[in-house]
Amino acid sequence: MQVAERRLLLICSGVCALIVLDTNIVAVSLPAVARALHADFADLEWIVSAYMLAFASLLLPAGSLADRFGRRRMMLVGLGLFSLASLACGLSVSILMLQLARAVKGVGAAMLLTSALAVIGHVFHTEAARTKAWAVWGACMGVSMTVAPLLGGLITQWLGWRWIFLLNLPVCLSLALLALRHVGESADTDADAARLDPLGAILFSGGLGCLIWALIHASADGWQDTATVWRLVTGVLMLLLFVPVELRQQRPMIDLRLFLQASFTGAVLAMFGYAAAAQVMMTFLPLYLQNAFASSAVGAGLAMLPFALMMMLFPRVAALLSQRWPLHVVMAIGMALVAMGNLVVALAANLSLYWLVLGGMMITGSGAGMLNGNTQKAIMLCVPRARTGMASGISTTTRFTAIVLAVACLGCILSMRTSSYMQQGFAAAQLPLPADAGNVVSRVVAGDSAAALMALGNHLPALQIVQTGFTHAFSVLMLVAAGLAASCGVLLFWLMGCIRRQSQSVREVTAERI
Repeated sequence: MQVAERRLLLICSGVCALIVLDTNIVAVSLPAVARALHADFADLEWIVSAYMLAFASLLLPAGSLADRFGRRRMMLVGLGLFSLASLACGLSVSILMLQLARAVKGVGAAMLLTSALAVIGHVFHTEAARTKAWAVWGACMGVSMTVAPLLGGLITQWLGWRWIFLLNLPVCLSLALLALRHVGESADTDADAARLDPLGAILFSGGLGCLIWALIHASADGWQDTATVWRLVTGVLMLLLFVPVELRQQRPMIDLRLFLQASFTGAVLAMFGYAAAAQVMMTFLPLYLQNAFASSAVGAGLAMLPFALMMMLFPRVAALLSQRWPLHVVMAIGMALVAMGNLVVALAANLSLYWLVLGGMMITGSGAGMLNGNTQKAIMLCVPRARTGMASGISTTTRFTAIVLAVACLGCILSMRTSSYMQQGFAAAQLPLPADAGNVVSRVVAGDSAAALMALGNHLPALQIVQTGFTHAFSVLMLVAAGLAASCGVLLFWLMGCIRRQSQSVREVTAERI
């Protein structure tokens, strides 16, 4: 690898690492944001979901734009948008302003990721060069994911949560200057290959957005509320309409025919299960640690290190196991570890045992490490080389769609179960429910105990009942995540094993005929 190529690879890897860092660094600061901007739990969910939703919805369209108008140009536009959105996040005076800025930031992140990956794929042609390039890229992603929780805790506690966003500005400026100097322009000269699919993008993002909207607000508005029902119905209809629209497209945003292959469906399901049951814990676990154990932001960041380190170390274990067993077996083992780790955390949450929580986190992180790279690899192996761009887009979109859906669904479970436990606890203690019980629950779940205590008339035993309810509700959340991981593990083992079983049968029949 020449010096110029190495420099370009590090720039593109730095761009992607910035996105991974920003995705995982915010969770530790959420309780501080709740206290500063008087946000409830639904508000905090939107801080995460607005970013993820924009990111997941626009990844594939952004890739087409990069191919058509130039990859370096799209990278620079993405850096500019990301910088402006980071500035708006850091200067936010209301929770709505922060949420809108996060959505714009997600748009910039989609532009950055697709353009950076496209540049790497364009520059490194041979199999050996690409293997080395993706190894360097993967190492940068692993390091950024590992340090994100601790870095977020340190910045939040020492500088304040706003600096989590403001510190992006010099990083983006440096990357932009390096890109201008060292990244050459490239584009797809075949206009048809870079055709956009605006209707597909609108239906997918709109349908997903309506579902997230319904799920986040269902705990407060109620499932029978007219607004909740209309949001759910609209979201489902838009996603259903997305299917025939994509099937009619000559060059669709997502080629749904790929899902007719059992192995491809199993691989995508593996990515969905990994993201929804393991990677989403980068959002929920810091919140739980600060709520249940009164950890500081730095303490929560330190506590997340074992989880992140296992994610970084266990890809090597998966590589060794892959030499002996088929890929779907290794991935099923990883999913089993995720399920087991989530079960341990669920038990630990009920018993309030800090060391057991850390043990469960390490088991979950181990399984996540085995799945992280292999889920992407499994999807890519299921399609011809000519369609790897499409497969990569589906893979990344699946990952972030799973995270945003899991944040909404698991957050809904957390809020509703906390509310249920609060009602039972107040009834047992013969305490009257406060008029704004939903607000109390939302404040406790968000980590703003001071506001919840004030809403309870400074009645400390009442606050303790709600906080206990939160820990029990978190246990239920982890049980649901464990069940999801176990179900995905069984399905991926069966679906991805279909091709292997079919191939073996064909070989046996051929041998008999000979």
